Amino acid sequence: MYIEGLVIPVKKDRLEDYRIWAERLAQVFLDHGATRVVESVGHGLEQGKLTSFPRAVMLEDDEVAVFSWMEFPDKETRDTGMTAAFEDPRMGNTDDMPMDGKRIIFGGFETLVDRS
Repeated sequence: MYIEGLVIPVKKDRLEDYRIWAERLAQVFLDHGATRVVESVGHGLEQGKLTSFPRAVMLEDDEVAVFSWMEFPDKETRDTGMTAAFEDPRMGNTDDMPMDGKRIIFGGFETLVDRS
């Protein structure tokens, strides 16, 4: 399994807009190889002295951190799927994103341990 993980700053008063936007994009990623898409809203995230989720995205007082991840069968599927998803017209353009895209952190991760 291969994971694409993101931490996203979202204005608290735009959280419902974000949810609607994320629902639309989740289907795009599922159509292009993702097997699961999860969007989670941070609760009780402390501002760390050196590092933290709020620090990572320069979270402002009127924002909440969203932790998002997509599961793919493998890196090859992720690479192909991400390229196809960003070419998909359903993605829209970056002007209609309900968050500050410049402060999103993201990356790909190979699974080391997976237990249920």
